[in-house]
Amino acid sequence: MKAIVLIDGEHYAPVVRDALAALPYDVVAALLVGGTEKLRADDEYGVPLVASLDEIAADVVVDLSDEPVLGPRERMLWASRALALGLPYAGADFRFDPPPRHAVPFPSLSVIGTGKRVGKTAVATHAARLLARDRAVVVVSMGRGGPPAPELRETPPSVEELVALARAGRHAASDYLETAVFAGVPTIGCRRAGGGLAGATVDSNVLEGAALAATLDPELVLFDGSGAALPPIAAGARILVTNGGHDVRDGLNAYRVLVSDLVVDTGGADHAAVRALKDVPVVRAELRLRPAAPLRGRRTAVFTTGPAPAEHLDAEVVHVSRNLARRDALRAELERVDAEVYVVELKAAAIDVVAEHALARGAELVLAANDVVSGELDEELRRLVPAEAAAR
Repeated sequence: MKAIVLIDGEHYAPVVRDALAALPYDVVAALLVGGTEKLRADDEYGVPLVASLDEIAADVVVDLSDEPVLGPRERMLWASRALALGLPYAGADFRFDPPPRHAVPFPSLSVIGTGKRVGKTAVATHAARLLARDRAVVVVSMGRGGPPAPELRETPPSVEELVALARAGRHAASDYLETAVFAGVPTIGCRRAGGGLAGATVDSNVLEGAALAATLDPELVLFDGSGAALPPIAAGARILVTNGGHDVRDGLNAYRVLVSDLVVDTGGADHAAVRALKDVPVVRAELRLRPAAPLRGRRTAVFTTGPAPAEHLDAEVVHVSRNLARRDALRAELERVDAEVYVVELKAAAIDVVAEHALARGAELVLAANDVVSGELDEELRRLVPAEAAAR
């Protein structure tokens, strides 16, 4: 295997030369990442010096540097650069491999995130609804509560169906069900377990979901990631969703930026930090709760997993909860709620706790979408559609 090796000026050149010779690779170049303490004008390393990882063909990047030249954040940035080029990144006691990207026989987009609760599924649902206006779109969604075998939803499930799923022991608020309810396109639910620093999963059935999508003869398939985990698909383009709660310079988030073609900020992201990594469009978006049925001024309790401005709702809002993902706290506060209507995001404990409580009280349950409001997003999404999936 051919290797590019990261070196620094805190090591004497003879030490570096001996280390390069001992590596089990064909070292084709070295890249000096900083440090001057032990550099001399006549230093020779026995291999060419390059200025970037893509300057010469290689199979792996090996890190022979050390602190203080590269601290944890700087080292993760180099790892991100290597992985974005499809190269493993290895050092004395670590190794990162690029997440798998499998080809699919249809035009595709992926929506990925820097973590949980950034609005990724809301953006994926918005994109599917927008792009389905003039082409046949299918969504393949993976989640930690997805079905054991890929499951196709061609029509939106009703509240009664969701309650039946929960009573059968299923996760009735999985992302694919949310998308099926609000996108209006065929949606395939998949599952995954585990998530690596760069977004690979320990196990998933997304490839089987992609095969099922192919049988629907789609003109465009949109893959929805799960938290910070990436669909294992070589998509035509990627859309990264982030917010101020996730620094793109932390961990291997830089990798997610480097492999993306659009970044959607749902609130508070550092746009300068994104653009310092890659010259990529960054658009602002706001998430706005939209009940699926009219509230008509009735006494209403609202349940979400995060910030939920309720001032725009046509209702007398008597309670706002952000405890959907905290079942014990949610059950405790539900005992104090007196409302005619329960408005709930289709996430976390929406069905097995809130819907069941509303039904027991004889109240109405109304599911709510997270609409994505942005003056820039739609144009950018259309720009990313692969040419072979052009509008009819």
